[in-house]
Amino acid sequence: MSLFKGWPFSTASPSEDHNGPTSALHDIEPNTDSEAFARNTTNASRSRKQLSLFFGGATFFLFSTFITRRALARKYVATRPLLFSPSNRPPSDVNGAIEALEALNLATVNVVSLMMMLAGGTLWAFDISTMDDMRRRVRGGLGVDGSGKTMQDAEEEMEEWLATVLARKEEKDRRKRGDDAPDTGMNERGRPR
Repeated sequence: MSLFKGWPFSTASPSEDHNGPTSALHDIEPNTDSEAFARNTTNASRSRKQLSLFFGGATFFLFSTFITRRALARKYVATRPLLFSPSNRPPSDVNGAIEALEALNLATVNVVSLMMMLAGGTLWAFDISTMDDMRRRVRGGLGVDGSGKTMQDAEEEMEEWLATVLARKEEKDRRKRGDDAPDTGMNERGRPR
């Protein structure tokens, strides 16, 4: 059915249309798919939650940039000589410990805010909003959750792999020593291993 049924540019012939243009309104099925609406609403709220860390970090970064610029401007004004004073002497009221502490604090605030913004953007890009999402992604990347294995299966597989690696290493060591005789399972004292 065409949406424009009965209009001059529609594909339906005029003999098929008995009710005119108003029948097109009755042919449209209302979108009652509440599941799709709920999914879109959930995705929107999830995306807002993920982006809140990014925008919080961006706001914090702008604030820290403002603080840094203000501190640098204050230091610049303090180093300018006053009127009718010699310009070849630095200011005498400099406290190195306070200057170093202020520089450390400013650098820390700038780095923390930038990392907060970076973490928020990364979490949004990888669609991670909770610790369960993060755990699922990490385990899926390791092949624990995504492939249907349980933790017990993964541990057993790791033990088997480790046993084969150690057996190969032992075999190489034996060949290095020139000991081609098969291992009898006895230690140096003649007791079983």
